[in-house]
Amino acid sequence: MNRAARGAGWSDWQPLADVGPLSAGVLAELLDGGQAFRWNRDGDGGWLGVWSGCIVRIRLAPDGTLEWSAPSALVARAGGGLPGYFGTGRDHPNAIDSLPWRSDAHLEKCLAEFRGLRVLKQPFGETLLGFLCSATKQIVQIKQMLALLAARHGTAIGAIDSTPVNRLPTWPELAAISEPELRACLLGFRARHISQTAQFLAAHPGWLEEAEALPYLAAKERLISLPGVGEKIADCVLLFGAGRLEAFPVDTWILNAMARRYGLDGWKPAQVARFGRAHFGPFAGLAQQYLFAYERRAAKAAAVT
Repeated sequence: MNRAARGAGWSDWQPLADVGPLSAGVLAELLDGGQAFRWNRDGDGGWLGVWSGCIVRIRLAPDGTLEWSAPSALVARAGGGLPGYFGTGRDHPNAIDSLPWRSDAHLEKCLAEFRGLRVLKQPFGETLLGFLCSATKQIVQIKQMLALLAARHGTAIGAIDSTPVNRLPTWPELAAISEPELRACLLGFRARHISQTAQFLAAHPGWLEEAEALPYLAAKERLISLPGVGEKIADCVLLFGAGRLEAFPVDTWILNAMARRYGLDGWKPAQVARFGRAHFGPFAGLAQQYLFAYERRAAKAAAVT
């Protein structure tokens, strides 16, 4: 195998089994389309991602499958974490085939447009933090907030070109940070919600782990009891952080898509979410990602014409 393009101190490129083939556009949607917020394009044409104690570089192989490389000191951790992070233990082809694309022409079009798109499974606590930062913000702004939280309040887990790379602060660490310090990370009103959630979790050890293990509806109800967590954020956390593929997050993109494509004009988000779970079935969250990606691409295409 070729040495990683980062040079000395990085592992050889290794294949990531059972992911792909993907196009460059689908890979960008997977890593930078709103599921996760700590992936950035690398100067060498790949993607650099950070989560928990992992630093990983991902690139497309010539056949469209994925290859990965990590700092030598973190190879074992990255190699152990990547399959779960990319959901390779799921039967992705069967999940796609189980969606109602045979009777839903729009869904069929979305599946064809973003062939290979999947749902990541990220650390539950980090996913909660990311989506608490997401209220009324765009992806680039959420990424800025999390980068500042990591740089100012996280712990170094490695380095890239001699520049330290920090993990995000844990919830116990966040509980020790003042609200003004959190606001200094561009969090705005979200600082209050994050501070209050951190204080609650500090007083209730094991609460998040218990929530992650609960059935979908019970887990969602528990998350909604946290400051700043509504139905959409709860569904995002459960979909992208707990692998609950029955969750169907409804944001503005999905609300508009369901009105335009499925005739649900005037429906409230909670009604649309219930429709989504009933119409798309146990893998509704997977369908949601294809619908979401299609609407964003259609909006970008319309903006340049």
